[in-house]
Amino acid sequence: MKNIRIAILGSGSMGTAILDGLLASGMDAAKISVSTNTAASAAALENKHGVSAFSLEEDSSNNMAAVDQADVVIVATKPYLITEVLESLLPPHLKSDALIISVAAGITNSAMEAALSQGNPVLRAMPNTPAIVGRAVTGIALGSRANEAHQKIAEELFATVGKTLVVSEDRIDALSTISGSGPAYVFYLVEQFAAAAKHQGFSDDEAKLLVNETFLGATELLVASGKDPAELRRQVTSPNGTTMQAIARMEKSNLDQMFIEATDAALARAREIAAGK
Repeated sequence: MKNIRIAILGSGSMGTAILDGLLASGMDAAKISVSTNTAASAAALENKHGVSAFSLEEDSSNNMAAVDQADVVIVATKPYLITEVLESLLPPHLKSDALIISVAAGITNSAMEAALSQGNPVLRAMPNTPAIVGRAVTGIALGSRANEAHQKIAEELFATVGKTLVVSEDRIDALSTISGSGPAYVFYLVEQFAAAAKHQGFSDDEAKLLVNETFLGATELLVASGKDPAELRRQVTSPNGTTMQAIARMEKSNLDQMFIEATDAALARAREIAAGK
């Protein structure tokens, strides 16, 4: 990885998280180039990280400058821009064997392959927002021209921001409904739990402390113990106790079915995006 030149097209939250992970892993900033929308953001990236940054505001063709001689190109733009960006990447700037990685939902490997003029290998990667703190889960799905060496590069790259899981492309959208959208589900639960804490008379700050630390502590215990969550739940739930009453009320709300319906809805939308809807 340290001898590979990497270009990141797009400096939003995900592109920046990947950049931070690469640098934290010890990668040489001189081997990373970034394209971004504004001159101000390009200057900020160069000053903060020491990477080469190119502004589309200054030159609309600066994606070409960013990918010049890169071995790996990470496309971290909005999904609707992916094919347009790929169609604009031309030789001799884009190497014919450069690996193209998209981190956008709903854009298939075949669509990316069709947009590239010289047959570059492509793959899809679906990191989630905890990449910002190095705790992402990234799903990886290879395109038809990608091989085991490309897979290894992707796994090493995204290991800098968390864990990876290689899946077939027909499972990548389903994966995105769990790990990709999952942080939003957790944040929503935290919101509702905090609202319940305030209902019980705690202030905003007290509710934040109680709820945030409870979620953090519970998840760390889950990982550290290696136990099934149902077993840990039973350990907290004394017969005829207060927790048992709370769990019984939650079970009446059919939360299990609600989560299935929610992830099904997310998957349906991912398929609509892939179909251009």
